[in-house]
Amino acid sequence: MSNNYFKFKKFTIEQDGCAMKVGTDGCLLGAWFDTDNCRSILDIGAGTGLISIMAAQRCPDAYITGIEIDPAATERAKENAQKSPWSERIEITNCDINIFKAAEPFDCIVSNPPYFSNSLKCDDEQRSLARHNDTLTPASFFEQAARLLTKEGKISIIIPCEVSDEWELQATFKGFSAQRITYVRTTPRKAAKRVLIEFRRGACTNPQTFELVLESAPGEYSPQAKELLRDFYLKIE
Repeated sequence: MSNNYFKFKKFTIEQDGCAMKVGTDGCLLGAWFDTDNCRSILDIGAGTGLISIMAAQRCPDAYITGIEIDPAATERAKENAQKSPWSERIEITNCDINIFKAAEPFDCIVSNPPYFSNSLKCDDEQRSLARHNDTLTPASFFEQAARLLTKEGKISIIIPCEVSDEWELQATFKGFSAQRITYVRTTPRKAAKRVLIEFRRGACTNPQTFELVLESAPGEYSPQAKELLRDFYLKIE
């Protein structure tokens, strides 16, 4: 997925100049998050605009706001949104989420957040900004989510499994708990490396837990993956 563009069934993502290209993580989150009762959606760290556009495709009555801190990525996301069939329902803004203000709270927050902490940064400042959580720690993420989300709203993220305990802990400090969890395996024999988590306000001691295997054989999408990504990937009929 390292080309200058990535073509989906109903839209194309141009990604030249973006630090973080279209990847499996974003595609999974955009297809996985719960769309019930979503009339206003906030995409934190919009990147290329991929998840915002997927949200617009899946939620025909929703308005989507994408927040992106990197100016170059913001401009690319705006272009991608404007060229999509749902341009009138997507707004991309160059802003730090810590100072972002909204007229009304959102029904749903989705994010493929930066998650590296205390690790060696690359020489590319733009890529480091997108990948490291210096500007958006788990604690600050949930602080802002609590401020921007309706009381009945939900948060959906995708993160590496090894940092999920920290994210769940910080969620509890702001009154959220994991309600639905999907562990993502590349193949049946490999351990899960990513996890999709849906948070809501209130306590939950027994969240719904699932597993998603992406490939049933090398280069062959599993039935689960096909069902999830069928509306987006060209190679899945």
